[in-house]
Amino acid sequence: MPGIVFPKPDTDILARRAAIVAGLAARLAPECLIESKTERRAFETDALTAYRRLPLAVVLPRSSEELSAVTRFLHAEGVKIVARGAGTSLAGGAIPQEDAVVVGVGKLNRILEIDYANRTIKVEAGVTNLAISEAVAGDGFFYAPDPSSQLACTIAGNIAMNSGGAHCLKYGVTTNHVLGVKMVLVDGTVVEIGGGHLDAPGLDLLGLVVGSEGQLGIVTEATLRILRAAEDARPVLFGFPTSEQAGACVAAIIGAGIIPVAMEFMDKPAIEICEAFSHAGYPLDVGALLIMEVEGSAAEIDAELKRIVAISKEHGVATLRESKSAMETAAIWKGRKSAFGATGCVADYICMDGVIPTGRLPAVLRRVSEIVAARGLRVANVFHAGDGNLHPLILYDINNPDEQAKAEAAGAEILKLCVEVGGCLTGEHGVGIEKRELMPVQFSAADLAQQMRVRAVFDPGWLLNPAKVFPLEGRRDMAQVGRYDRIAL
Repeated sequence: MPGIVFPKPDTDILARRAAIVAGLAARLAPECLIESKTERRAFETDALTAYRRLPLAVVLPRSSEELSAVTRFLHAEGVKIVARGAGTSLAGGAIPQEDAVVVGVGKLNRILEIDYANRTIKVEAGVTNLAISEAVAGDGFFYAPDPSSQLACTIAGNIAMNSGGAHCLKYGVTTNHVLGVKMVLVDGTVVEIGGGHLDAPGLDLLGLVVGSEGQLGIVTEATLRILRAAEDARPVLFGFPTSEQAGACVAAIIGAGIIPVAMEFMDKPAIEICEAFSHAGYPLDVGALLIMEVEGSAAEIDAELKRIVAISKEHGVATLRESKSAMETAAIWKGRKSAFGATGCVADYICMDGVIPTGRLPAVLRRVSEIVAARGLRVANVFHAGDGNLHPLILYDINNPDEQAKAEAAGAEILKLCVEVGGCLTGEHGVGIEKRELMPVQFSAADLAQQMRVRAVFDPGWLLNPAKVFPLEGRRDMAQVGRYDRIAL
């Protein structure tokens, strides 16, 4: 049976649903409140589609002030709140509970200010990741973090999960590009943290907010860094006979001090799936594929590629193809960016998200295949190889509970392996509900208790995105270690 457990809903809240909905209706325009059962279905799950819970109601505020009024009311009523961006979370970060109100940021979708002189952009939290780069591309700028879901995912979700992407090997993840946020706290207080500059004075609360998975407050606006686009960029396909050879090549390139702007990995199942979906021209006669992109002037690109090619030959590269046009470049990245969607056309899957030292790639890839095969399932590997951020896609039949249990067990074993070799449980997808019970694999009870104490400063009643991140099993014991016991189970 599926291994993720949800807390029992608060029967008092369920009994008061009509009054709660009426209170929301008094504070919102009709188009900002969703309360019918049919319409609420659209918000019952996210990209972890194996799990679903129908929320109590859904609100779509149009401003920080509207959200403040809503959260102040819900806080007074003791109602749980689950913030939601575009619902692309693969870790179940936006899956609600039956006694919780979902707060969507879809109507907070304006670009507020672009400041090229200081290389910043201020946006509302519902703006999509790709829309930011599109807004500044005409002036030669871009926003660096680029998750595969960038066409749909919002800045709100990116900040909540500290999202990464293919080009974060060189430029860093979301936390490296957020300068300030406006955030609504659980009691309706509106705060501004950071601003339009680096190194804001005081405690680094911004570092707490980014990656906090909607448990400290709901971000409504963000000020982000934008970067000047490079003179040119060129992706190259490297095909290897085996995944182990490709993994060893990655480790050797990073070990040589070479940092391409992107370094993406696909094994043979992933290559076949992505090529059938996107017709990107990927070689089908190799066991693994690396997409490496370098940027700069033509001379810089040529010099860096020369070093990379030399290392790849030392590791048995079988196919090597440089992009010769903008069309070829677009096709190469379309195939990679479509990997998760393409896999969904073939089978149901669980997408894992662990991080390992790059030097352990060959051994870990071999072990991942063994773990999944031992349960009679298949796996397709596609991930950010340069920073060791693995994304094994474990294929299974969602209508077969036995297969789902096997897939989840395999995923848990893979994540434990990541920690064992010196890595961690998540690189960019977050913990959500998916990795919640695995947190003690990486953290001691004292570590977790301290994290919960910090969370409780912002949300003493544990109303924001409850039942996420921290294990349900033994949560009160960990709270006692941290001398904090007001935790709602």
